[in-house]
Amino acid sequence: MSELREVVVTGLGAITPSGMTPGALWDAVRSGRSAITRLDDDPEFADLAVRIGGRVTGFDAEAVLTRQQARRVDAVVAWAVAAGDQALAQALSRALGPGDRLNSKASDGAAEAPSGYAPLGPKPALDLPWDPQRIQVTVGTGSGPVRAMQQATRLLDAEGPRRVPLSLAMHGAPDSAAAVISQRHGIQGPADSVSATCASGTVALGRALRTIRHGYADAVLVVGMEDCLGPVNLSSNANLRALASGCEDDPAAASRPFAANRRGFVMSQGAAAILVESASSAASRGARALARITGFGDSSDAFHPTAPHPDGRGAAQAMHRALADAGLAPAAIGHINAHGTSTAAGDAAELAAVTTVFGTDAPPISATKSSTGHLLGAGGVVEAIIAIATLEDQLLPPTINLAQPDLAFADLDLVTAARRVEHLDHVLSNSFGFGGHNASLVLSRI
Repeated sequence: MSELREVVVTGLGAITPSGMTPGALWDAVRSGRSAITRLDDDPEFADLAVRIGGRVTGFDAEAVLTRQQARRVDAVVAWAVAAGDQALAQALSRALGPGDRLNSKASDGAAEAPSGYAPLGPKPALDLPWDPQRIQVTVGTGSGPVRAMQQATRLLDAEGPRRVPLSLAMHGAPDSAAAVISQRHGIQGPADSVSATCASGTVALGRALRTIRHGYADAVLVVGMEDCLGPVNLSSNANLRALASGCEDDPAAASRPFAANRRGFVMSQGAAAILVESASSAASRGARALARITGFGDSSDAFHPTAPHPDGRGAAQAMHRALADAGLAPAAIGHINAHGTSTAAGDAAELAAVTTVFGTDAPPISATKSSTGHLLGAGGVVEAIIAIATLEDQLLPPTINLAQPDLAFADLDLVTAARRVEHLDHVLSNSFGFGGHNASLVLSRI
């Protein structure tokens, strides 16, 4: 077997309710600002049981795509394209200073104002440095462009088959964003999608790690995307009693991981991207690496359609595998970015898994979905960006809305205020999902 290659991150992108760039996302999370708002200013949400969520606002698809493309593709695909553009542009820039990558060298007080979103335009002139057959695109998503499919179904029912848009055949599948991105940038390696519900983004990053480590590609653009804020998705999850309800008067306080008064998770939409490449590729072109991806593990609970295994069996297995893959003992992990969705069963299962893996010496834990909301299939990529910022900034982000921790978590070090640390070298990021999907990723400091 040939020697395994080191894998690094050289570019990041984010189109999220918390910010339209990675720097803006990190600024919101580290500052403890919630992205959750009321949704009932739109008539389609007026009669729903749950009317809160994290929305992408201020995004102009025609600043990213041609007018024709913007009309044909679902909004979630446009977000994915824009996030991918950001990650590629950053990976190709050699002029960034150490404090400019995520606006993360601000003081512990008010963070520096994040730079504004500057889209590359419908025809970006990026000269990619990799052999076009040695770079790949992988999209992690739970549902793909689901709003487009739902709208087409309504048209079929209301106006007949001839009203169903022909673009649905090209742009209605979970892999459609990967196809658009590969055509946009002339990427000739595999372009595909990974779907593992809420673990999709982390699984996509894990696949990229293995692909590059074993020499099948020099670079992989990983994009997580999700648009779950439609009436169908909100109603389905509300009917499961999985969503935080009765929080319309104070939506910013709705997501409460590990809190005694938690009421369920809060859904958010958006996309995020990470450019992953071999360390040798980055070095050969003088690129600045932001972090290393050193370990990945995944598993299945094989237990229940929605509930996690109560002992956290699969989650613990994923964490054990990620640590073994990274060649690290549990004590080497300095921080855990928890899945932490704010459901009683999910929080308890993750606690059980963390205790199984780390015993009584678990590192500090943050649950940043308290700030961002739950971006489902995109969440793993968003939280990997947050983990990278945590390593770069040497600052642990807070879990907000945690004034009353559940007594079951009393023995854990739950981070409730941004905390400056030293010598933080490895962060574990967890993503678990309906269907028993579990994935864990180890990100390491350069």
